[in-house]
Amino acid sequence: MGERVLRNWKPATRLVHEGTVRSQFGETSESIFLTQGYVYPSAEAAEARFNGEDPGFVYSRYANPTVRMFEERMAALEGAEDARATASGMAAVNTALMALVSAGDHVVAARALFGSCLYIIEDLLPRFGVQSTLVDGTDLDQWRAAVRPNTKAFFLESPTNPTLEIIDIAAVAKIAKSSGAKLIVDNVFSTPLQQRPLELGADIVVYSATKHIDGQGRVLGGVVLGDAAFIEEAHTYLKHTGPSLSPFNGWVLLKGLETLAVRVERQTANAARLADAIADHPAAVRTIYPGRRDHPQYALAQRQMKGASTMVAFEVRGGKAGAFKVASALRLIAISNNLGDAKSLITHPATTTHQRLSPEVRARLGISDGLLRLSAGIEDADDLVADIVAALEAA
Repeated sequence: MGERVLRNWKPATRLVHEGTVRSQFGETSESIFLTQGYVYPSAEAAEARFNGEDPGFVYSRYANPTVRMFEERMAALEGAEDARATASGMAAVNTALMALVSAGDHVVAARALFGSCLYIIEDLLPRFGVQSTLVDGTDLDQWRAAVRPNTKAFFLESPTNPTLEIIDIAAVAKIAKSSGAKLIVDNVFSTPLQQRPLELGADIVVYSATKHIDGQGRVLGGVVLGDAAFIEEAHTYLKHTGPSLSPFNGWVLLKGLETLAVRVERQTANAARLADAIADHPAAVRTIYPGRRDHPQYALAQRQMKGASTMVAFEVRGGKAGAFKVASALRLIAISNNLGDAKSLITHPATTTHQRLSPEVRARLGISDGLLRLSAGIEDADDLVADIVAALEAA
C-alpha cells in the first residue's frame, strides 16, 4: 500500500479521505478486495513476498488492501504510527494484552471494566502465568501501590462502562511510564474525536469498531493502535492466531468513518439534552453525564475530553423492577446491549453487559439494579426527550 503520508487535515476530513487507495479504474468509493489469497508472476516473486523483500500482500489473514485502508485511516485519525484491525473489539483487547505480556508478568487494571475484559484479565491470563491486580481507577495511589517489578501493562477504559467514570489518563500514563509498563486505553466511550489517549501519554489504544465507528448496527470489528514496534508484535500475534477483520467488514467500517464526525456531534448534543431531561425528573434518583457540572469528575472531563459523551447513565427508583418498567415503556428508544449507534438504545447493565459480575462487585462499581445505560442516537432531540419523559412518568 506504500507509506502513509500525514497531511495537515482536520479530523473530519481525515475521516473521509485518509488511507484511500484507488485501482486503475479510479473508483470514487474504496474497493472491496474480497479475496483470501494473492497470485504472483513467478516463484521468485512469491519467495520475495514471503521473506519480506517485496512488501506486497500474501494472505488476507495477514493483511488485505481494504482492511489496510481502514487501518491507515484509523492511524491517521488517532495520531498513531500504525494500526491493526481485528474481527471484534474484544479481539483488539486480547491482542493488545497478548502482544505485551508473557508468563511471569503482571497487569494492573481499573476494576471498572466491561465484563469480557475482566474475563481476559482475571480468568484467561492467569492460565498462562500472568497475574493481575484490579484497582479503583480514579485513585492514583492505588495504581502506584499495585505496581510490581514484573508489571508490564496497565489497562483502563475512560469513560467507564456503564457508570461513565472518568480516569485521569495523563496521570496514570506517568505512573505506567515510571514503572516501565505500557498503558492500554479502551477509548470506545469517547471515540477518537472526543479523546486522544496517545496525546495524553497512553501507549496503546483499542476500539470496538462495532460501536461508533460502524455506528449503524451492521458489522463487528475492532482496531488496536500504537507505535510501529508494538504494532509489529500485534501483527505477529494476529497473523498466527487468526482474529482478522474480513474485507467486507473493513469496507463497511471505512464507510462508517466517513460519517463519524456528524453522527458523534449529533449524538453528543442529544445525550446532553437527554441527561438534563432525566435529571429534572423526580423518577430519576441519579443521573450520570460527564458534560453536567454535577458529575464527580466534571473538571477532569473538561480538561481531558473534547466532547462530553454520547452516553448517559441514570438510576431509577424500584431497583430492577423499576428499571425494567422504564425500559419497557419506551417506544422510540430500543432495548439493546449495543451502543454508539445511529439509533438510540438502552440497556440494563446488571442483567446484560455486566451480569457475570457478582452483586457485591456490581455494588462496588455503582452498577445498581436500578441503573440504566442510554446510548443517544441521531434522532430528533425533542422526540427522544418526549420518549424518555413518558417512560419515566410510567415508572
